[in-house]
Amino acid sequence: MTAMTTAPTPIATMVRVPGGTFWMGSNHTYPEEQPVHRTTVGGFWIDPTPVTNEQFAGFVAATGYVTVAERPRCPDRYPDATANLLVPGGRVFTQPLGQMLPDSYTTWWNFMPGAHWRRPQGPDSSIDERGAHPVVQIAFEDAEAYAAWAGKTLPTEAEWEYASRGGLEQAVFPWGNAEYPDGRAMANTWQGCFPLRNLLKDGFAETSPVASFPPNGYDLYDMTGNVWEWTADWYRRRHCANRGTPEESFDQHEPWQTFPRKVVKGGSYLCSRNQNFRYRPAARQPESVDTATCDLGFRCVLRTRDGLRTAIGESRMLMDVKGSDYRNSGR
Repeated sequence: MTAMTTAPTPIATMVRVPGGTFWMGSNHTYPEEQPVHRTTVGGFWIDPTPVTNEQFAGFVAATGYVTVAERPRCPDRYPDATANLLVPGGRVFTQPLGQMLPDSYTTWWNFMPGAHWRRPQGPDSSIDERGAHPVVQIAFEDAEAYAAWAGKTLPTEAEWEYASRGGLEQAVFPWGNAEYPDGRAMANTWQGCFPLRNLLKDGFAETSPVASFPPNGYDLYDMTGNVWEWTADWYRRRHCANRGTPEESFDQHEPWQTFPRKVVKGGSYLCSRNQNFRYRPAARQPESVDTATCDLGFRCVLRTRDGLRTAIGESRMLMDVKGSDYRNSGR
């Protein structure tokens, strides 16, 4: 995998999405997607695909950045964690071998020491020959750091959903209402009864190279399926134009939470019809900002040309400082 050592010129590699007003959300699937409401966004540029391993490697080579999954956990932030859960690592999916309770997600999701973006499934895995796959095991802080280095930012939830729809008003998927038009898989998802059996009708058991499936109406790829993507918005239980606050993002029914939550969009290769049917533009899910998993990545946006040179200069200075901090601190 060849790594870039400098950030690419932002607009040259991005797709322009015109501004507009659209119906955001859905009243037909999960409660957190409601209510459907009219939302207006300004025009912006967006990455045509999720950020890839090759692109992220260029960022790391240029800055010396160390991701959240590569750092030990601070015991003060995880007061109930045992020592084996404070080491560097990320959450990894392991397909169970037999029957289990329908909601026993801990049967297939576990913290894996040594899992990070270079080894997304754990110490024995690798991204060799996977430069074109989306980078995963990315916490929110990591996505923000890359975006700053690249002179970009993360999309709001409204921008992400608007772009995902590709100009189709209230369609179920980015390509229309039929999940498999003419029998063709349009995204990398789980086919079959999750988590016991994946029929692999789309040809992939894990992440797929970006742009393996047709683009939507805005020429954007992988807007659903493949990997979840971070947005800039704090999670709120109800779909609304307000971007929320960190305090609102906590779940009062989960008092053990110590980190606020952001909205993630798009679903992943682990989403299925019977479990987490969220590979749709309207779908949304909360994710703790410290979370890094084998199916979580991101893409970036740029809203205006004005001040672009200043933004890039400031991001260079920011990442020079952060990169030096990480290299010198051993974090």
